[in-house]
Amino acid sequence: MRPLLLDTCAVIWIAAGAEISELAEKALQDAASESAAIAISPISIWEIGLLVARGRLALSTSPRAWIATVLEQPGVTLAGMLPDMLLDSSFLPGEPPRDPADRIILATARAEGMRIVTRDRAMLSYAQAGHAEVIAC
Repeated sequence: MRPLLLDTCAVIWIAAGAEISELAEKALQDAASESAAIAISPISIWEIGLLVARGRLALSTSPRAWIATVLEQPGVTLAGMLPDMLLDSSFLPGEPPRDPADRIILATARAEGMRIVTRDRAMLSYAQAGHAEVIAC
């Protein structure tokens, strides 16, 4: 079982208990039952902070406490963000998304052999071109 990397939107929706696709739900259950990592990129933590700071996301607790709670969930881990991944995000093949955070998430998934859980249209399109493996949530 390949590990999962949650896109920022997936982290928010899953933590909020929002409905996700059956395929994404199964992938999360399989990962948990097989002790495969369910990772979150540090760039997603930064994005969540920006969303809260700009008033585009309301959380029930402080962003710091909210993230700590998410990272304490069984099987959830923080993905690495190595310099090579950051550089690789600048040189992704094909026509990657323009959003730098999406590019970093893609580069992380490619480097670590992870499948991305996302609803992001640009990432889904990029995966359709064969450059990443995603599970639509």
